Amino acid sequence: MNSIKHLILAGAMVCIPILSNGQQLVSPDGNLVMNFSLTANGAPAYDLSYKGKPVIKTSTLGLELKQEDPNAQTDFQLSGPKKIEGLEAKANLMNGFTVAQTQTSSFDETWTPVWGEESQIRNHYNELAVTLDQPQNKRQIVIRFRLFNDGLGFRYEFPQQKELNYFVIKEEHSQFAMAGDHTAFWIPGDYDTQENDYTTRLSEIRGLMKQAITPNSSQTPFSPTGVQTALMMKTDDGLYINLHEAALVDYSCMHLNLDDKNLVFESWLTPDAKGDKGYMQTPCRSPWRTIIVSDDARDILASRITLNLNEPCKLTDTSWIKPTKYIGIWWDMITGKGTWAYTNDLYSVHLDETDYSKTKPNGTHSANTENVKRYIDFAAANGFDAVLVEGWNIGWEDWFGNSKDYVFDFVTPYPDFDVQEIHRYAAEKGVEMIMHHETSSSVRNYERHLDNAYRFMVDNGYHAVKSGYVGDIIPRGEHHYGQWMVNHYLYAVDKAADYKIMVNAHEAVRPTGLCRTYPNLIANESARGTEYQAFGGSKPYHVAILPFTRLIGGPMDYTPGIFEMDISKYNPNNHSHANTTIANQLALYVTMYSPLQMAADLPETYERFADAFQFIKDVAMEWEKSVYLEAEPAEYITIARKAKKTGEWFVGSVGGYNARVSEISFDFLDKGKKYEATVYSDTKETHYLTNPQKYEIRKIKVTSKSKLKQYVAPGGGYAISIKEI
Repeated sequence: MNSIKHLILAGAMVCIPILSNGQQLVSPDGNLVMNFSLTANGAPAYDLSYKGKPVIKTSTLGLELKQEDPNAQTDFQLSGPKKIEGLEAKANLMNGFTVAQTQTSSFDETWTPVWGEESQIRNHYNELAVTLDQPQNKRQIVIRFRLFNDGLGFRYEFPQQKELNYFVIKEEHSQFAMAGDHTAFWIPGDYDTQENDYTTRLSEIRGLMKQAITPNSSQTPFSPTGVQTALMMKTDDGLYINLHEAALVDYSCMHLNLDDKNLVFESWLTPDAKGDKGYMQTPCRSPWRTIIVSDDARDILASRITLNLNEPCKLTDTSWIKPTKYIGIWWDMITGKGTWAYTNDLYSVHLDETDYSKTKPNGTHSANTENVKRYIDFAAANGFDAVLVEGWNIGWEDWFGNSKDYVFDFVTPYPDFDVQEIHRYAAEKGVEMIMHHETSSSVRNYERHLDNAYRFMVDNGYHAVKSGYVGDIIPRGEHHYGQWMVNHYLYAVDKAADYKIMVNAHEAVRPTGLCRTYPNLIANESARGTEYQAFGGSKPYHVAILPFTRLIGGPMDYTPGIFEMDISKYNPNNHSHANTTIANQLALYVTMYSPLQMAADLPETYERFADAFQFIKDVAMEWEKSVYLEAEPAEYITIARKAKKTGEWFVGSVGGYNARVSEISFDFLDKGKKYEATVYSDTKETHYLTNPQKYEIRKIKVTSKSKLKQYVAPGGGYAISIKEI
């Protein structure tokens, strides 16, 4: 009864009128305050403050629609051209509004995710819904705000109405006015890739943009000041601000374009092949725009706003969705040691005509039955759940860069890959197989094969798929992050659920919390992952940024576990260096959250470092609780997580360019209990460039009263497994 009364009282304090057309929304804890009002010309505007400090200065909201073609035929009856007068005004959803109604409410629930960083998530917010009339055009929209203790979400809603039924978005003009020249961790705005390293400072974006854009198989930058979300910032007076979006469904992915003279970000949607940015039919709504804010960086990592703004799980049965630890035939091909292709004889493949039995095997094809069995044996011997195999299916000889429509059929193996025998052998060993569907971005081809591909998976014992979208999209002119592709990714996930298949999509749009609604979306890549350590390397601080940026939207299949940093040891022609240490790689299994975790290096390398590999074998996949111990973007992240089934704790800490001493308390442990902690760490001699494989392992006794000071080398880290004794 007391909790119900508290909720009612909270609802009464949600909103306070501030102007005749304005409202004030306050977070449940009172730290965040948002003001809404209309400007003199009827444009909706808001601002946001945290503990009295400005987060977002007064910023306007709205959309610009594509003007109708006055000569377009709207039906089969020739009615003549439309009147040109008024068409420009009808494209305006930015001003000329009056407040028709405001509604406030309060909400507080605790829900249970299928998988996640904790077993329970609280969803607690105060809400303001503002209904706006536009008398000139006889239209109405709703802007809905939800204010949590850790940030703000808002979206546009378009009720069904005669004067706003079908419409095309030219641009969304949601502004985020910054209060200063913040330190920013940004990657270039691009319609087709997120695979970049991060750079800093708002005022430096324009000057650094050219060098920040690194070559990719598909890329379309759009502005010298355009950046992607999730965008992480830090103010000079100690606030941490994160801009992103949640629940991206049937809409284009949002980037941010910076007016660097006034330090105002504005939403910038991904266009389609025609340049249009969204085809809408009422009733409909935009994704949520999110602003996470705190004076403690750890709160950014702990925020669940993105998940909370998504719809509850749509699947009635989730028993088949299982967190998975896997190895894979992948890294030897990424490094160039092996190949995806079966033969070097072909430079042009016609799937229904090419006879591979008449070609000479190249001897480097990694996805052969014998090699796959070797990986299955290693997985079984070391307690791994599954094995991923890439390059198993015909068509890899000409798959890349040819804008080829019928590029793969997703069911026909190469002559040296025995599907039935591998199925039998894996089942005998108690190991699952993970399917690989590279589409080469021929999305039309993938969709027409999708049912057969998923059915083939079920028939042959595959319950998870890694899908890939390398290269330019077919239909040509579409982009990876446009509305059409956003709908495709969800279509594939939704259809996969019909076959009880989990999806791990690479090169797809960055996640926005949809894994709450579709928990079979087990992971995404959608950022610069481990493969770039074999493509010239990534910055040492990269993994101390990603949890603040890419992982705000959902888990990442980062594919950690690289123990051999000198890539030339695998391929003499590849002189890349992985800018990391072994201890740093171990820590990633805790700091880089994913219910799908790969041990990416080769089995023979793990056998060389069996004592360090033990942590990867031991680390849990399902978490009951997560505690964020230390955090500073690009410098360090230290996280402790409690395993669901065993109650064991695991700690991971990663650093950046500079050496440091991490100081943590074990007060997250149960009081009165004793534990043994196994610490895997760098040494004073460790360095990501010169001595990355130097580490030490020691055991210590700890309780909830214990503290630890641990050295972290440049590009390094440490990992701890903790068991009760």
